[in-house]
Amino acid sequence: MSGRLALTLDVSAVPLRPGGAGHYTIALARGLSARQDIALTMVSRRGDEGRWRAVGADAARVVGAVPARRPGRLVFEQARFPRLLGALGVDVHHGPHYTMPERAPVPCVVTIHDCTFFDHPEWHVRSKALLFRRAIRHACLHAGALVCVSEVTASRVRACCDVRAPIVVAPHGVDHARFTASEPAPGADRALLQESGIPADRPLVAFVGTLEPRKRVASLVSAFDLVAEAQRDAVLVLCGQIGWGLAETERALARARHGDRIVRVGYLPDMAVPALLRQATVVAYPAVEEGFGLPALEALACGAPLITTEGTAMADVAGGAADLVGPGDDAALADALGLALEQGKAAPEVLRRRSLGLAVAAGYTWTSSVARHVEAYELALGPPK
Repeated sequence: MSGRLALTLDVSAVPLRPGGAGHYTIALARGLSARQDIALTMVSRRGDEGRWRAVGADAARVVGAVPARRPGRLVFEQARFPRLLGALGVDVHHGPHYTMPERAPVPCVVTIHDCTFFDHPEWHVRSKALLFRRAIRHACLHAGALVCVSEVTASRVRACCDVRAPIVVAPHGVDHARFTASEPAPGADRALLQESGIPADRPLVAFVGTLEPRKRVASLVSAFDLVAEAQRDAVLVLCGQIGWGLAETERALARARHGDRIVRVGYLPDMAVPALLRQATVVAYPAVEEGFGLPALEALACGAPLITTEGTAMADVAGGAADLVGPGDDAALADALGLALEQGKAAPEVLRRRSLGLAVAAGYTWTSSVARHVEAYELALGPPK
């Protein structure tokens, strides 16, 4: 490829309070904006242009064209996005959240985060599962290239779909300026946690992520309740926005005998999240299926002892740095929590895992992830004519 690749990135699905996929899109947009070989245009919701101009630091063009509400966005993508792409004169379009304009006049790259719409449709609103299964199947047949966020996801895509598009595996990175084992100044973490209503002077079990069925938050609540009798000072902190299907978690919270020591803090400010991860006695991320599981990697980057699920993308990423429990094994999760709270952060095996976790996390950067995405764009564009 000679000259700069003209690329559009659809950022219209990222809410003001982003979750994992939203943080991915933001990091990708920031990284692409910094590259000299990419001429980036971000296509945002109408009225949301200022946020994305700040992300691009004036190095990228922002076009606010997409309706704010999801039904309007879906219609826009199929009915009007193709004409917009033609008018913008770009080389490649990237849909970072499963979908693409089906009549696009340029090659498209589509990111597939996971295959839960196929494997566990019960974890999603029915209409959403139907929509995204169709979108993923179409992308597998017609995209210029697919980006999968892990080898686990790539394997599931091949198993679930007829895949004719080439697949590029581009793992997420860590924002190492934000997620670090050192607090910005002595006492800064505790002050941030106290402002957020978190008792920073107590042993903390931390969960960070959207509260939804596949994260197994209900199981975590029940497991913590089992060990709370013996660990009388411990507090469970649930950090994250409310997703779909919260009924099971609400029932577990209502049943908990030690519910007074379970703190739901909702969506924390950006700098309070690494503060929580650094100060936690243990971070529990017991999700049963994820495409990547970025919160687990961010916990390792902060030097936190981590418990996560065997046989998942998180286990692959952790590379031996996490304590693994079987999927759906609530008793094992309770045992792991109890042991972590008993040992604290200074036990020899815990120190070994924390050191290994820091080394593992250091190998994941957004610069490397963005470079893999550029490989996908070049693959979609094809050889020079």
